[in-house]
Amino acid sequence: MLAKVHSCAIVGLDAQPIHVEVDIASGLEKVTLVGLPDTAVRESSERVRAAITNSGFFYPQHRLTINLAPADLRKEGPAYDLPIALGLLAATQQVRGDLEDALILGELSLDGGVRHVNGMLPMASMASKMSFRRLFVPAGDAPEAALVEGIQVYPVPTLADLVNHLAGKQPIAPFQNELRFGEGEEPQHPVDFRDVKGQEHAKRALEVACAGGHAVSSASPSGSRSSS
Repeated sequence: MLAKVHSCAIVGLDAQPIHVEVDIASGLEKVTLVGLPDTAVRESSERVRAAITNSGFFYPQHRLTINLAPADLRKEGPAYDLPIALGLLAATQQVRGDLEDALILGELSLDGGVRHVNGMLPMASMASKMSFRRLFVPAGDAPEAALVEGIQVYPVPTLADLVNHLAGKQPIAPFQNELRFGEGEEPQHPVDFRDVKGQEHAKRALEVACAGGHAVSSASPSGSRSSS
């Protein structure tokens, strides 16, 4: 059986789409992971095995080939754990559902919990630009991903929760970004720059960056602490 799940990679400051392809064939149990994976990605097979088993699902004891395409792009980090696990469950028909419009990201713990991954904002932006309708991310990363408009963000606590959602048993509600406000509404902020004592140059730089939609990088000597 063959299954394909969409994921994402960070290349520099930008995000690139990654297709996680899972094939299950007859033969002795063996996992082959291809597509220029780094050490963290190669180790995903053991995390995925434990997460699937401890979540109450069956891990296929066959010859498994997992391809991260495109093959000429180096894959780094643990963000492919969740899409690989979902691909294995889809290939064994333990989960059903249309995943063509979904982008899936997340590191797995051994008990099936979904952990934080880096680069959520550019990955969510890429998903929106490429017309993905759904983005499944770790629950703790949902507020950041939901800053991007044009895509529904689903916070995923565990692998089992995602499978139940796709099966229609226990739907996960899309995350609602409270920072967005409608036309004519004024944003409400619990704090204001007037509450920051001093730091006039830093506050001015942030105001200019905000007005122009620019990124901000803050640096200080090693061991120093900012005060307000």
